[in-house]
Order: sequence, then C-alpha cells, then structure tokens
Amino acid sequence: MKQKRIFQLIVMTVICSLLLIPVTSSAKEKTDFTGDWTLNESKSDLGEGRMFSTSKMTVKQEGNTIIIERTRSGRDGQERTMSETLTTDGKENTSKSENRSSTSTAEWSDDGTTLTIKSNMEFNRQGETFQIKRSEIWTLREEGKILKIQSESSSSRGERSVTLVYDKQ
Repeated sequence: MKQKRIFQLIVMTVICSLLLIPVTSSAKEKTDFTGDWTLNESKSDLGEGRMFSTSKMTVKQEGNTIIIERTRSGRDGQERTMSETLTTDGKENTSKSENRSSTSTAEWSDDGTTLTIKSNMEFNRQGETFQIKRSEIWTLREEGKILKIQSESSSSRGERSVTLVYDKQ
C-alpha cells in the first residue's frame, strides 16, 4: 500500500513537471536595445522640427538596468551628451545636474518587446523654472537594426508628438 502511494506521488510529480516545461520555455527574453544608434531623419516624424531630437544615442543594457547616452546639438551648434541610468522594473529613478532634475520610470510590456520610459523633468534656466513631462515607447524593428521611439511630451509650450527612427551602427 505504501509503495502504491509513493508510485502515485512520483507519477504526479513527473506529470506536473512536464506540464510546467512549456510555460518556462516559452518565457521570452526582454528586447535588448544595446548599441550605438543614429537618427534617421528621413524615416522620422519630427513634428515641428528637430530642435529637441537626439541625433545619436548609445544604449547599454544589462539585466534590469539600462544606461542611455543621448547626444544632441545645442542652440549654439555644440554637441551635448546627457546620460541617464534607469532600472526597468518600474521603480522611480532620479537624476540631477546643474540646471535640471528628473524623475523617470522604465517598464516592460507584458511580452517584453517594448519599453516605456516616463519622465518628469524640471529645468532652471536664467532664474526661470519650467517642467516637461515625456513618455517614450521603444520598439525594435527589422531584426534589431531599427529602433523606433514614439515620444509624447507636454510643457508650458504645449504638446508635442514625434516618432524617432534610429539606425543601428
């Protein structure tokens, strides 16, 4: 009787293990945005112009951390690079610089294919403070060669919607 009970327990364990295999093997890895990216203006929809668009980005992704270095040209034509480190678990990340502070969150879609970054930035320029709220949805296309970022922002200057398309270098 005892052997029969042990046999049933073993059979049930094997069956449960076999049922769990498809669930764990179908769990998809998160999209990896790592790389050097250059803005493709002809494929992008820059809305009212290129003013706040990042011309180049370097992205390093490891585990649930993503480091984004964004390079853009300033009003004076000089290139400026800003770096931010985010965790992709939905927790708030804060950063401060001389004239800017920001709070951001980064969170994966349920299927791990898109990353949504939401930021609240506060700028201090010539004694005046203004805020920008931004939401970005990142997706990879064409086998990881194209990065598409749908960006929505709002500030005292109004709403802005752009689609940025980057080519992997």
